[in-house]
Amino acid sequence: MNMMRTLLADLKYIIIAMRPKQWIKNFFIFAGLFFSRNMSDLSLMLDVTIGFLLFCLAASAIYIFNDIIDIPRDKNHPKKSKRPLAAGKLSIIKAGLASLSLITVALTCSFSLDEKFALILLAYSAMNILYSIKIKQVVILDILFIAFGFILRVLAGVTLAGVYPSDWLIICSMTLALFLGFTKRRQELVFQSSDTTSRSVLSEYSVSFLDQMIAVVTACTVMSYALYTVSPETVARFHTRNLVMTVPFVLYGIFRYFYLIHKKGHGEDPTLLLLNDKPTLVNLLLWLVSVAIIIY
Repeated sequence: MNMMRTLLADLKYIIIAMRPKQWIKNFFIFAGLFFSRNMSDLSLMLDVTIGFLLFCLAASAIYIFNDIIDIPRDKNHPKKSKRPLAAGKLSIIKAGLASLSLITVALTCSFSLDEKFALILLAYSAMNILYSIKIKQVVILDILFIAFGFILRVLAGVTLAGVYPSDWLIICSMTLALFLGFTKRRQELVFQSSDTTSRSVLSEYSVSFLDQMIAVVTACTVMSYALYTVSPETVARFHTRNLVMTVPFVLYGIFRYFYLIHKKGHGEDPTLLLLNDKPTLVNLLLWLVSVAIIIY
């Protein structure tokens, strides 16, 4: 009975360490399928969904690996100290075995699914391991690595969907990822200005510097999406100019995000902000429905 309780407790803490709420980031994998108007193709949908799940497993393996490395710093952090490893509720050995098992399953299954997809997932995993070990302490490059992770998700999705990756899709994904990355760093700096032990790279940033970077990527994000909607390539592909009418949803989403950052003090975790803010969720849903109606 005690052994069963121990196993269940370990499983509970492993699942927590896997951070399933962060899996929402992997929905970028569906971008290529959605914008290629192949959502109704059940075979492609199945392949992309499996790819999504494999990315989730690989990402969770990296999260656990990262938590193992960050145990000394996380113990001094007001929020991260509650994570299973930092709190001592999950042993390093068990966490390491879980991480190794997850990444092994993800990579093995990915090669069975599609070789090109597997290579992208392998590159994503290697890049994030390098990020956890070193790059997250290198100013600016840390944000660029995060953004490139989103690009790899998009590329993985278009590979499984069997479509050519649109330049606009890559550009919009990259600028949006940079926007989220820089705003996340800004909020981390605001809330942890008196304690940089959890992420020493924060000492290389300042609020004013990050605000300038955010201003640049915000303009790039809005303009790249707006130009995408009216580009001759887009009009020719979807046989309509109406996609430009979805720009207000993008503007509202960004303005709402700024409001939550500057007036409500949110934004340290973009995923939780998206999941917990109803106006943002409704806006995202309306954008998806509008785009689907226009291009389908």
